[in-house]
Amino acid sequence: MAPRCWHWWRWSAWSGVRLSLSRSTPTPGFCQKFSTHEKTPQICVVGSGPAGFYTAQHLLKHHTHAHVDIYEKQLVPFGLVRFGVAPDHPEVKNVINTFTQTARSDRCAFRGNVVVGRDVSVPELQEAYHGVVLSYGAEDHQPLGIPGEELPGVVSARAFVGWYNGLPENQELAPDLSCDTAVILGQGNVALDVARILLTPPEHLEKTDITEAALGALRQSRVKTVWIVGRRGPLQVAFTIKELREMIQLPGTRPILDPSDFLGLQDRIKDVPRPRRRLTELLLRTATEKPGVEEAARQALASRAWGLRFFRSPQQVLPTPDGRRVAGIRLAVTSLEGVGESTRAVPTGDVEDLPCGLLLSSVGYKSRPIDPSVPFDPKLGVIPNTEGRVVNVPGLYCSGWVKRGPTGVITTTMTDSFLTSQALLEDLKAGLLPSGPRPGYMAIQALLSNRGVRPVSFSDWEKLDAEEVSRGQGTGKPREKLVDRREMLRLLGH
Repeated sequence: MAPRCWHWWRWSAWSGVRLSLSRSTPTPGFCQKFSTHEKTPQICVVGSGPAGFYTAQHLLKHHTHAHVDIYEKQLVPFGLVRFGVAPDHPEVKNVINTFTQTARSDRCAFRGNVVVGRDVSVPELQEAYHGVVLSYGAEDHQPLGIPGEELPGVVSARAFVGWYNGLPENQELAPDLSCDTAVILGQGNVALDVARILLTPPEHLEKTDITEAALGALRQSRVKTVWIVGRRGPLQVAFTIKELREMIQLPGTRPILDPSDFLGLQDRIKDVPRPRRRLTELLLRTATEKPGVEEAARQALASRAWGLRFFRSPQQVLPTPDGRRVAGIRLAVTSLEGVGESTRAVPTGDVEDLPCGLLLSSVGYKSRPIDPSVPFDPKLGVIPNTEGRVVNVPGLYCSGWVKRGPTGVITTTMTDSFLTSQALLEDLKAGLLPSGPRPGYMAIQALLSNRGVRPVSFSDWEKLDAEEVSRGQGTGKPREKLVDRREMLRLLGH
């Protein structure tokens, strides 16, 4: 917005504040004495995933007059809780109930269908609000950086997860599941989620919120074996024991682990932290101990299998003879150098080829820069910050993955977001943020209207939510997710 317009906005916002004052409030010299700490700070949060909602929750709880607007590029809220958490993990999604309470506060507003950096710039938000928090997560994936990764049949795990979870931008993915073997590169929780969804009997997913299109594709899937490949060894896997246990107990499947990968591991795990020790012990038992009679019988009847391949680093995607699709992955055999957290995988010079018709890359998520005015570290994929304060940009903050990188679970993000919120509140109290009233959404609404952008409110989302729940009732699902943006807008009358 041009600077000349701000005189009107400031006067208009100021008039609104004056009208809301109680009779006991002294008016002489009020303009000079106005403090954002004492009155109504307007705060803007960009992103409505866990980081955004936890930041808003903390701000509203610890400043009884603050108003928070949450901007989101999707038509619906909740970010990776909706689009990242596996459909067979409904308990993890219960946090949506807490986020809904926050969104229903009369001091909080959801502004969906607004792409910050395109529909409105970060500097425009900074002029309209006392403080701006960037909590937009990591919406990209780390590339493999190897020849052949552009071949059809090579898919990012992030896109695959978005496909089965109903993320509109991933609905055209159409992964080819007609092959016998799939390979997943990476050994984190996302890799195990993807493997589990590929191998779970479809009837076990019928009562989840997986999309109908994904469920139909999985019913036709011919994938029988999934290899989960990591550069390092069993002591360095990034998945947790809960996800591993689910894989081991997955109906109709059997694990394939090479006992030689675990030689000497029993003695080395004595001094590692308890969570890592318990995880490694479960791996060790699964790889080396003979299963009991009941488990052996179950595995003998299994028609599908999954395996962990350690000490293998992707080197090249191998094409079919006609060069039109993926046919396998060439892996460099590695060995470990260093100790503890500094352990790294180095190539030994040996290679091996692993055939597959579907290759999923799960080597990490990555944030994107949101606006030219915002500092960004492309190597680390984060906004440079000190305790959530964006470096060299007063009044601008960040929380969640864009602050620290794509690591941790939802509770990690909660703690991280609370710390950023606390930093903002401390700056507010210290008088380090702009004094005087700010127009907040009133100014942004005018900008968006002039640019033909129609935001979606939380009550709009609740209409879509009711429609999804209604559509799911007929088949016994908790909901049937809406995946077409045009249909969603039509249902809202936009």
